[in-house]
Amino acid sequence: MNDEQRFLREALELARANIRTGGRPFGAVVVRDGEVIAAGVNEIHVSHDPTAHAEMVAIRAASRRFASPDLAGCAVYASGHPCPMCMAAMRMAGVARVAYAYSNADGAPFGLSTAAIYDELARPRSEQSMSIAHVPARLDGLAGPSDLYAEWARAAAARR
Repeated sequence: MNDEQRFLREALELARANIRTGGRPFGAVVVRDGEVIAAGVNEIHVSHDPTAHAEMVAIRAASRRFASPDLAGCAVYASGHPCPMCMAAMRMAGVARVAYAYSNADGAPFGLSTAAIYDELARPRSEQSMSIAHVPARLDGLAGPSDLYAEWARAAAARR
């Protein structure tokens, strides 16, 4: 068995164990240099947090372990096709590779597919079901369109 199969099987075992605790069949591991550095399962059933997907839980654990949001060089192995939120988080963290064992098509008959969300996000904003609007607002004393961001840049530079 190659490493990719081994890591996917680990994610699948986590998913299977999660079913036994009343959770959804999702598990994920974060790997760097051939070593599992973090793992997670879907925790929505215990946390009631809609973002507590297996991949998000594993990413959060990896980031805590490294005390950094930068997961460059890491791979994520997931039991199921990651949703758009998880994919975005992995991209923002710099994850280099994602592999998953079960596709959205595999999950669809069981209500476990996120294909509809991917389809929705591919539509123009005006055709999406959620209203998304840019509404410029500013704090007193911050008049320019990027003053809040400029304040952050100054504070970050001062901490260096």
